[in-house]
Amino acid sequence: MASLELLSFEEALQELETIVRRLEEGKTSLEDAIKAYERGAALRTHCEKKLQNARLRVEQIVVGENGRLTTQPTDLGL
Repeated sequence: MASLELLSFEEALQELETIVRRLEEGKTSLEDAIKAYERGAALRTHCEKKLQNARLRVEQIVVGENGRLTTQPTDLGL
């Protein structure tokens, strides 16, 4: 199981989908289901942070006076 910080959005989402499928099948022990749920919650938070970061980056794209697209520097702190 990879560390969350190393996962891309796509990798985290794929792992989360796998966890959901396993839990929906209901073939895991209670302890394994709890661990999977905890990992899924952490993956969901990780994905939300990645999406928020992407949204903030897109919001920093501005149209200049000449109509050209530029980016405005920002300190996202993420």
